[in-house]
Amino acid sequence: MGDKTASLTVGPRGPTLLQDVAYLDEVAHFDRERIPERVVHAKGNGAFGYFELTKPEEISKYCSAALFNQPAGTKTPIAVRFSTVGGERGSADTVRDPRGFAVKFYTQEGNLDIVGNNTPIFFIRDPMQFPSMVHSQKRHPQTHLKDPNCFWDFLTLRTESMHQVLFLYSDRGIPDGYRFMHGFGAHAFKTINKQDQAFYVKFHFKSNQGIKNLDPAKATELAGLDPDYAGRDLFEAIKEKKFPSWRFCFQLMTSEQADNFKEFNPFDITKTWSHKQFPLIDIGQIVLDRNPNNFFAEIEQLAFCPANMVPGIEPSPDRLLQGRLFSYSDAHRYRLGVNFNDLPVNRPRCPVMNPTFRDGAYCFTDNYGNLPNYYPNSQLVKINQDPKAMEHRFALSGEVYRYDTSEDHNYSQATIFWNQVLKQDERERLVKNMAAHLGLAKPFIQERMLANCSKVSADLAKMLSAELKKPA
Repeated sequence: MGDKTASLTVGPRGPTLLQDVAYLDEVAHFDRERIPERVVHAKGNGAFGYFELTKPEEISKYCSAALFNQPAGTKTPIAVRFSTVGGERGSADTVRDPRGFAVKFYTQEGNLDIVGNNTPIFFIRDPMQFPSMVHSQKRHPQTHLKDPNCFWDFLTLRTESMHQVLFLYSDRGIPDGYRFMHGFGAHAFKTINKQDQAFYVKFHFKSNQGIKNLDPAKATELAGLDPDYAGRDLFEAIKEKKFPSWRFCFQLMTSEQADNFKEFNPFDITKTWSHKQFPLIDIGQIVLDRNPNNFFAEIEQLAFCPANMVPGIEPSPDRLLQGRLFSYSDAHRYRLGVNFNDLPVNRPRCPVMNPTFRDGAYCFTDNYGNLPNYYPNSQLVKINQDPKAMEHRFALSGEVYRYDTSEDHNYSQATIFWNQVLKQDERERLVKNMAAHLGLAKPFIQERMLANCSKVSADLAKMLSAELKKPA
């Protein structure tokens, strides 16, 4: 262009010409430069770094994945994205909300995604409830406003949420940025060792920065003054070479222990595994030492999926995990296009060959050239077929039915959290935080929540009732 600052017109005061294709291209691209935001976890930030394996002997005997079977000190590149869950892309970082904590390992065998939160549990255990749970925390279909009635109505009707609700309204419900919180894969995963033995593992990321939380009044102030507080803190820390890091740990349960575990379903994501019975074992650490060069290309297009696993790691029978295996990649196909895995930030660092995945929107590779687009074929002999990647063989039995789990040990761990984890001053703040929001809901919903709380602790119900009676 001769002049990028002006459109092509008839004289200085005349109309713009339709032949000004430079302007047409400029505005046509502008009209299309926004892509759909994530349905959940829309607001977030990310960075890049590495996973350093420090104790391969602790995990290699339980998992055959290559990234865990290397010499101590081996580093695997990673991408990490932190987020709030319920808010839109322009919402504040300091709201009371779970925080997403997703890690992508670019391993020599493909990508491994651990897509979790800063809480070790979740609101619901059955994937059928997930869309409704999200809808209840989004905007009302008539007013288009966040509605405490919807929020508390759903959660009080799904009492398996009680453990997560108490966690959410505790001090840890508003972390002080992303560096000062733990991360949890939350789900149990199956790991297979080199002897084809199966185990169940939960992954934990423990902040080396320690835990810091925001006072609700300070969080509200920051929501107005600096709604991008957490993202700014992460970016500036890495820029100043204060690289945040987390211990990477796992909990192990043998197949025999899982089969004989009677206390509750060990694959229920609304429950935690006892650290005394199943202690955490350190295997390494993750370190973030590089900010993105371009947010859209490297963070907004960064796509995580729990189905991204490598040989040696498989799903467990966790119901919610089973549902997420499809929903994440399906959401990416809608948001980023069917070829989202070919985007540079998502593409594995190892050779990739799957010529039956062809064509579609945003195909910017060579589309596998002249290779056949069917399999098997005479040109490719067992491409990408490797006995090491074969799923672990196991037997299942049981009647196919829609089993209701709505009353499956919903209060026991919430009671432990209230009685044994929280101190008295922490209980008082939890009740105050909960009452401030629950008090906006209709009286019959408040009464239902009080009834649910009484099953956790009579003291909790009494304190919450007293707080709700105070003037707003």
